[in-house]
Amino acid sequence: MSDAAGIQALSPVAPRLRIASLDAMRGLAILGILAVNASAFSLPFMAYGEPALSPFALVGANAVARWAVEVFFEQKFLTLFALLFGASLYLVGGERSDAARGRLLRRRLFWLAVIGLIHGLALWYGDVLLLYAWSGLFVMLMRSMSARRLIAIGLGATLVMGGLHAVMAWLAVSGPEALVNEMQGGAPGFDIAAVQASIAAYRSGWGAAMGQNLSAWLFVQGMSVTVFVFSTIPLMMLGMGLFKSGFFGGQASTRTYLAVAAVGAAVLALLGGLKWIEVMAPAGGHPTGGLADAAMAFPILITLGYASLIILLTTRGLDWATAALRPVGRMAFTNYLTQTLIMTTLFYMPWGPRLFGQVDYVGQWGVVVVVWALQLIWSPLWLARFSMGPLEWVWRCLTYGRRVPILKQG
Repeated sequence: MSDAAGIQALSPVAPRLRIASLDAMRGLAILGILAVNASAFSLPFMAYGEPALSPFALVGANAVARWAVEVFFEQKFLTLFALLFGASLYLVGGERSDAARGRLLRRRLFWLAVIGLIHGLALWYGDVLLLYAWSGLFVMLMRSMSARRLIAIGLGATLVMGGLHAVMAWLAVSGPEALVNEMQGGAPGFDIAAVQASIAAYRSGWGAAMGQNLSAWLFVQGMSVTVFVFSTIPLMMLGMGLFKSGFFGGQASTRTYLAVAAVGAAVLALLGGLKWIEVMAPAGGHPTGGLADAAMAFPILITLGYASLIILLTTRGLDWATAALRPVGRMAFTNYLTQTLIMTTLFYMPWGPRLFGQVDYVGQWGVVVVVWALQLIWSPLWLARFSMGPLEWVWRCLTYGRRVPILKQG
């Protein structure tokens, strides 16, 4: 049988065969990512990476709002999404010996890259789909590796890089004075004047906003090639290994999940305490000597704790507790891109109110909660009639090279 004929014989997984724990984790990841991305939608990208450049002072309620994002959300849910993407590479592509499924996976990644390019260039620079598409081309070559080897390499590389980032974060505050001055100098052009100019451009009209978006997109793509890929590929490998081992499906012992969740909770408590000390410090102070930022370098431990809790609830008789997340996860692609449509409409598209640079961190949380509510409501309503989200359907039609059914059978 030819590869093309083999693809024609394949079809998307039926809803009744989906793995509930994966859908619940995917739903949690999509919602959690928005809490972090809200600042990237509503403020210039240089302020997103450096809150000290924000037009809003990090004091009072704004400081607490930003603390909540950094402690509970930042990097945790993007990490979870990368783990789950790694699992999906094996779910779609199977072993490397399966030529038809391998070709299907390559087509899937190709169309993901195309959609990611459109998303990043036409709407929002913070697109992650393009990075996932070309990172997936490398990770798909490893899908016949054993679960143990995938976990060892993926987790080992992730922890090593976390350690390096932790050391750099500590040195940036507590290292030799010359090194501290160099590391805290920031990127050229990243200053308050640039932030204000960017806000004015975003609010002035669609052309100027897209010019700002293109500049930020090029910067992010440079970071993707030089930095982000080295963290994304190991995370995808780890996710693939965790799926192949049965961890994501609830096949590990309850004791294992509780132990992983306990480690995650301990790291989360430590991070929360250190970051709170930083939040309460006078402006420009570093009372933890860089330890707070160093603790931020290990989101994987908190992410695995979150995942373990979701898996326990979903697979140990408490699945009602994650029921609301599963429809959101089944429509993760649609919900991710819909978040962009809503947020860009609010903040800088010409048909919206152009609130860019006008909504502080507390206000951003208000927007996030409303979007969460919308997605928690519309996802099950859509899936009551259709077998997949509308953009999942488009992606699958492109991947399979034919029109796949979308209406629920029966």
